[in-house]
Amino acid sequence: MGKGIETAAKQETCVLVGLVTQSQSREQLQEYMDELAFLAETADAVCKKRFTQGIDKPDVRTFVGSGKIEEIHEYVKEEEIDMIIFDDELSPTQLRNIERIIPEVKILDRSNLILDIFASHARTAHSKVQVELAQYQYLLPRLSNMWTHLQKQKGGIGMKGPGEKEIETDRRIIRDKIAALKKQLEIIDKQKSTQRGNRGAMVRVALVGYTNAGKSTLMNILSKSTVLAENKLFATLDTTVRKVVLQNLPFLLSDTVGFIRKLPHQLIESFKSTLDETRESDILLHVVDISHPQFEDHIAIVQNTLAEIGSADKPTII
Repeated sequence: MGKGIETAAKQETCVLVGLVTQSQSREQLQEYMDELAFLAETADAVCKKRFTQGIDKPDVRTFVGSGKIEEIHEYVKEEEIDMIIFDDELSPTQLRNIERIIPEVKILDRSNLILDIFASHARTAHSKVQVELAQYQYLLPRLSNMWTHLQKQKGGIGMKGPGEKEIETDRRIIRDKIAALKKQLEIIDKQKSTQRGNRGAMVRVALVGYTNAGKSTLMNILSKSTVLAENKLFATLDTTVRKVVLQNLPFLLSDTVGFIRKLPHQLIESFKSTLDETRESDILLHVVDISHPQFEDHIAIVQNTLAEIGSADKPTII
């Protein structure tokens, strides 16, 4: 009760950090940073400033150069910022070094933020197990500093996860936990696949697309149902299946989790079963928000992800 009041009273503040590199142009970075800001907003944080740097490739020690990390440190100290969010996945070494230089705030990367959003949006037992598995897989290589990190900073963005309750956990327990969650997923996946098999010979259509492109809204219009549709990233995590009849032709329509660039590979792995709905459908309906300036980029990311899960050759309507 008290926690809810506290959350309503104070949103966490953050700064964003990204790089212009040999493989990432200034225009691309602008687009990625806008998306990172939207991710932070979805997680209920307020972005106060963006820090960018041109560098050949990320610094192996601290992601950005030493001058830039000091500049960020001064700003977050002066403005009493709660966390720093990096646009790319930080290595365990980078995370450790940055935390040593800037110990006062939480350090997150894009993967950590996406996992956190997934954790707060997971509603069913299935998606909760999938997210928890992905979180543990992300935590394992970062264990030593994550744990002390969690002792210092409880609650808030980037902390919705398995670590909070189990600060004393070591690698062996985490590995056991990962194995147990994988077993749990196998059981749920078998049940899901039986359910899919029981749907008979009806034509199956899956909605796919970039996150927030409007899949759930289209699902609601076609099936006259009320699937959660809001202007947030990853509002839908669980696959919803509805029977739809158009001009006397019945078919099954399923809404799937949206894709995004730089999606943490742990999530693609643990959400493979949710994406089975896509793999086992007869037709894909690829929803594109044509008003988005980067819609062509979004189409390419969705097509690449479909190829990764083995669904690239399906008949697709954009």
